[in-house]
Parts: sequence; C-alpha cells; structure tokens
Amino acid sequence: MSRLEFLRYVTIGQYLARDSIIHRLDPRFKLLAFGLIVAAITFSSTYLANALLVLMVVLLLILSKLPLAHTLRGLRPALPALALLALFQMLFPPQTFGSTRNCTVIWRWGFVGLTSCTLQLIVVSTARLVELFVLTSLLTFSTTTTELVHGTEGVLAPLQQIGFPAHELTLVVTIALRFVPTLALQMERLVKAQIARGADFGTSGRFRLIKATRRLLPLLIPLFLISLRRSEALIVAMDARGYTGGRGRTQRRRLRAGPTDYAALIAATVFCVATVWIDAASLDQALIAWLEAFIASLK
Repeated sequence: MSRLEFLRYVTIGQYLARDSIIHRLDPRFKLLAFGLIVAAITFSSTYLANALLVLMVVLLLILSKLPLAHTLRGLRPALPALALLALFQMLFPPQTFGSTRNCTVIWRWGFVGLTSCTLQLIVVSTARLVELFVLTSLLTFSTTTTELVHGTEGVLAPLQQIGFPAHELTLVVTIALRFVPTLALQMERLVKAQIARGADFGTSGRFRLIKATRRLLPLLIPLFLISLRRSEALIVAMDARGYTGGRGRTQRRRLRAGPTDYAALIAATVFCVATVWIDAASLDQALIAWLEAFIASLK
C-alpha cells in the first residue's frame, strides 16, 4: 500500500518550519535569488557548471537545515520519466548539441550508439531537472504561503504602474502551488476507495507500472471535479470574508530587508555570473582533455 501513498512523495507546496538563515530571508530577495539560480541552471550545459550548481543546491539545503532524504523523496515518482527521457535522448540525439565539438563514440550496438556528446546531454539534462526540482521544493519548504504572496507581489510591484495585475497573478500561482499536496491526497483517497471495492491497480505482478497508469487514467475525471468543488468553496470563503484584490489593497505586514538579504542577493548574482562564464568558457572540456592526457602519460 505504500506505493499508493501519493502524498508522501509530494514535496512541492509544503512548508517545514526551521530556524535557519534561509527561512529568515526576505521573501522578495529569496525569490530574486531563486530566479537567478534558475537562470544559471537553464543556461548551463557543461559538466563543471552543473557540478557547481549541485554543490550550491546542497549548500542551500544545509543552510536551511532541511533533511536531504525528505527533499529527494519527491523525485522517486519521476525516476521512470527521467529514465525514459535518457533513453529517447540516446536513441534520437539532437544534431545541434554536438555540432560545435568532436564527438567520440563510447559504445555502439547496431544503429544504437552512445557518444560523448550524447552522454553529456543525458547527464546535463538529468542534473538540470533534479536541481530545478530540489530548488523548487527548497523554496516552498522555507517559505510560507503568506510570505510567497507578499514576496511575489513585491517583486512584481513595479509592473503595476503599467496595469499589470501583480496581486491577482501572485494569488493564482500561490494557490496552484498549495493545491499540489491537496490533489495528491485526494488521488490517494480515490485509489484506496477503488481498491476497497475490488479494483486492481497493479500493485503486484509483472508490468505493475503499466497497470497502475492504465487504472489511474479514469480517476482524472473525479479528481478534476473535486478540484473544481474545492476551488468553488475557496471562492465562496474569500467572498464571504470580503476579499478584494488589486489596486488600493493594503497589507498588515510590511517587508523590510536587512544586510543579510542584500548579501544573499549579491552572492546569488556573483554565483550566477560565474556559472554562466564557466559554461561559456567550456572549462570542463579543457579539464577533461587534461585528465585524458594525464591518464595517457601514466600508461
């Protein structure tokens, strides 16, 4: 039955209270630093740059005092998708990835082959997805819903001068994040209710993943209806409390940045620039060439 406990593998959208420097950061500066690191992950395509990004993510987990095992637990359902993505990248490698460098054939069997460029693409793509997932989980683990709303609205506040609905967009994104664990809990209840009525979700035997996927597809309709009912209840509750968004809305809590917030943003900026420069300079190719020459000299 542990395979059907979907909530235990959902880490995005939950908050873990800790007394850490990451939790105490101003949400506006935390979101800006998060965006800079995401930009560095997006533009990094080398081994060395992604290794630095992995070290940065691990350092952030240590500073936030969050358990690594609990953070990585949410990756377990995504492992089959990552393996399938790696297989497709090996079978159908993009031609543009290795066009500017010489690719060495590592392994070949018939028409299926693995080159150094394809291996780099697989490793870098997997590392990017893992880094983005852990970073998103870290953001929601260390930031409450209220802080997310105030921080996102504070970052988008300058756009309100041109009519951009910053508050409404912030509220929609925050509610969507907080609905993730709620929908996982509802799916878990639906599956267990169907099993109690005799349904087989492929928890045993061969081809368990295919069976479970085929049985879960019909449950998307009741899950969609439940989400609509919850959304309607949320709308009624907000309307009953006199909620009004947009221009003229005041806040009870005023965000004030301190020296630590500015230092964190400066550190994230320097790290982002350094990572992009390392990626553009292709220092890992020079490092790999040096290691190959060193190994050849030993022989």
